[in-house]
Amino acid sequence: MDQEQASLFRFHMSPGVGRTTLFKLKKTFGNFTAALTAPPEDLVQMAQLSHRQANSILAQDSPSLTQGFTALEKCSANLISFWDERYPESLRHIHDPPALLYLRGLLPKNDCFAIVGSRRATASGLLLTKEISGELAKRGVCVVSGLARGIDTAAHRGALSAEGRTIAVLGCGIDQVYPPENQQIFDQILEGNAIISEFPPGVQPLAGHFPGRNRIISGLSHGVLIVEAADRSGSLITGDFALEQGRELFAVPGAVKNSTSYGTNRLIKAGAQVVTEAEDILLALWPDLPTASAKKAEDIFITDLDGSARTLYQTLNFEPQHADELGRVCGLTPMEVSAILLDLELRGGVQTLPGGRYIRSR
Repeated sequence: MDQEQASLFRFHMSPGVGRTTLFKLKKTFGNFTAALTAPPEDLVQMAQLSHRQANSILAQDSPSLTQGFTALEKCSANLISFWDERYPESLRHIHDPPALLYLRGLLPKNDCFAIVGSRRATASGLLLTKEISGELAKRGVCVVSGLARGIDTAAHRGALSAEGRTIAVLGCGIDQVYPPENQQIFDQILEGNAIISEFPPGVQPLAGHFPGRNRIISGLSHGVLIVEAADRSGSLITGDFALEQGRELFAVPGAVKNSTSYGTNRLIKAGAQVVTEAEDILLALWPDLPTASAKKAEDIFITDLDGSARTLYQTLNFEPQHADELGRVCGLTPMEVSAILLDLELRGGVQTLPGGRYIRSR
């Protein structure tokens, strides 16, 4: 952690300092290290902090701050601020983006889709969630959810069982596992996927934290699917955020008399798109993604390639790229790039365009 990140963390660990204050400090002082060295009266006059906030900034040797740094180190968490190039671009443009995210694991670069629902889900709801999540993951979509009991857990399990990508967004500190019985899936997610939170270490999973967590779930995603939800379910808050953020909203219909279907049926009556299978989502948001059978053939094609050819092929996409750029990205010589591209073209994997540019053809 560099000095600027340490200064930002010190502010965030201070009582009464939240996202709004952090944005004020950054705008006023340019960086958090400068803000940290400013006298309290400057924080009040220039950044419009209250006297209580200005005087609450934790000292360098504060026990709370020391414990926070220790917790971050123990769980190998990273800090990603709004001003960091690693910050998720889709989240950057919502109405109230987090100023700071705590990250464990690796943020996938895939397009994201959120699946949420009842903590008291039915067996059929859990099964459908796992199937939809697994199919989305197989097709390269990252599944986002909140690690809660019920539908959220099924969504994560579906993505993991398909060896796909998933992100869990917590309503507590990044060092907390909630609910505790999800420790195993928590650990599984960390193996190549991501767990994020906007709350500093030590923060408990209080009820008031989850609405804010829900805006991140929808903010990361192109759309939100609600599988089961009672009439006043917290999952409906995620749906509200999705609409506010311009995301597509989907819902699974259910039996009229089933309490866990009240919320989803009401959403459908209000205009949410009906979902009974993953294809409903894929056709609405990613109509150009390959079908499941085509994706399987693509996986076989990639498996048959050796190391350098596989790297270069996976660097290609459906936008033209010059051979020189491919060589630079893949760390290959022009001669190696030329030989690999010729082989891929003969296999039907790439198409040559004028000007030494190439695109995938499958």
